[in-house]
Amino acid sequence: MEWLTAALDFVLHLDRHLGVWVAQYGVWVYGLLFAIVFAETGLVITPFLPGDSLLFVAGSLAALGSLDVHFLVAALFAAAVLGNVVNYELGRWVSPWLFSSRHSRWLSRKHLDDTHLFFERWGAAAIVMARFVPFLRTYVPFVAGLGQMTRSVYVLFTALGATLWVGGLVYAGFFFGNIPWIKSNLGLLVVGIVLLSVLPVAIAALKARRASWAQSAARESASRSARRP
Repeated sequence: MEWLTAALDFVLHLDRHLGVWVAQYGVWVYGLLFAIVFAETGLVITPFLPGDSLLFVAGSLAALGSLDVHFLVAALFAAAVLGNVVNYELGRWVSPWLFSSRHSRWLSRKHLDDTHLFFERWGAAAIVMARFVPFLRTYVPFVAGLGQMTRSVYVLFTALGATLWVGGLVYAGFFFGNIPWIKSNLGLLVVGIVLLSVLPVAIAALKARRASWAQSAARESASRSARRP
């Protein structure tokens, strides 16, 4: 469990770790941050990497003069867009194989058509909103690719989402991250950002579970009524 302890320490003391990185690697820290944001948004196997909190803390370090905030926003915007495009293209590439009847018992052409229809209708909002929800910002681009969402529309809205996400959080850290109270409680703030980020997912899961329970109860009630003479 040492890796879990190390990961928790990294998240809770993200400001200290980033400060050490800046001191040790100088301008190379831009590349490290680029790699983290790219991996979180572009690789379906790394949704656990810090995103929201990383951007905020990086912005607060930029306010101290450790990093150039405008270059930081530009670099991380590029990482976020490139990561999502790679993720989308990967989903688009495996889609024909994954939905073919030869390779899947559970997915079919109808599922592909339904997914495509969903992203054509609601994909723009989904792409932008998913930026602010951990795990979803990793998986939604891949699913958009699976669903063959129109490429030009996808790129447009993934750029819009990246602008709001990167710009909003980095500049928020830049302007507010070094307020004395926030700076002295930055670890708690990072935890708060993480919790607020996952809250929509938790609420949606709870609603889905309640709906499932309600449907099960309704089916059970109907079954009992049918058995009565």
